[in-house]
Amino acid sequence: MNKIGLYFSVIMMAACSQTPKSNQPETATPLAKALAAEDRTEADKTRDARSRPDVTLTMLDIGPGDVVFDVFAGGGYYSDLIARIVGEDGKVYLHNNQAYRNFVKDALSQRMAENNMPQLIQHDREVDDLDIQPNSLDAAMIIMSYHDLFYDDSENNWPQIDHQDFMQQIHQGLKPGARFLIVDHQANKGRGAQDTKSLHRIEKDYAIKRIEAIGFKLIAESAVLSNLEDDKNQSVFAPDIRGKTDRFIVVFQKL
Repeated sequence: MNKIGLYFSVIMMAACSQTPKSNQPETATPLAKALAAEDRTEADKTRDARSRPDVTLTMLDIGPGDVVFDVFAGGGYYSDLIARIVGEDGKVYLHNNQAYRNFVKDALSQRMAENNMPQLIQHDREVDDLDIQPNSLDAAMIIMSYHDLFYDDSENNWPQIDHQDFMQQIHQGLKPGARFLIVDHQANKGRGAQDTKSLHRIEKDYAIKRIEAIGFKLIAESAVLSNLEDDKNQSVFAPDIRGKTDRFIVVFQKL
């Protein structure tokens, strides 16, 4: 390259490196825009590093106009992001039963009080009737709560859930080919659902087997939330492991 060509190459490289991100919104994906939204709470932004929605929501493969069911959504961290992605032409149902509303306490009411997105819909339903219209959903997800389907904790207002009935409601609500994603705390190999109540963990292979039996096919998984230093022998709420457990991400497609 001659000196003149080299000079202009350097100038162009410098100009590109100095272009502010705000001048390039048309190149950002709906997910990237959602994550970068200035009106997201500081608590939600801090959680991003721990939950990696850049990975999970990419795997869920949702976009503008989609209808998504966020099962046991708690305080609505994921529902808020999904609402930004699907936009006003879409919908996200932020689901909780009474037990989960008791658990999250003020977090949900505060989010909904400040909500200015009509597509973010609080959907309070008990587990025996999720009130999902057949073939109406483009995607559904359960984050850190699939294991809750496998134990009876009636003393703390969490009765045993009929897994077959519950998952069939979700399956019937999804459109053919739609995706269903779960993230959960990994249990040790061979433990299946034995640690769901005591440690709030479930073995990934067991979860896959149970979900595929409903009429889903495993299509993707990620180890981005794995932590090999977690020995999986203590509760996920133990202070030294909370927020740092070995977690798995699996995505299914409705057959």
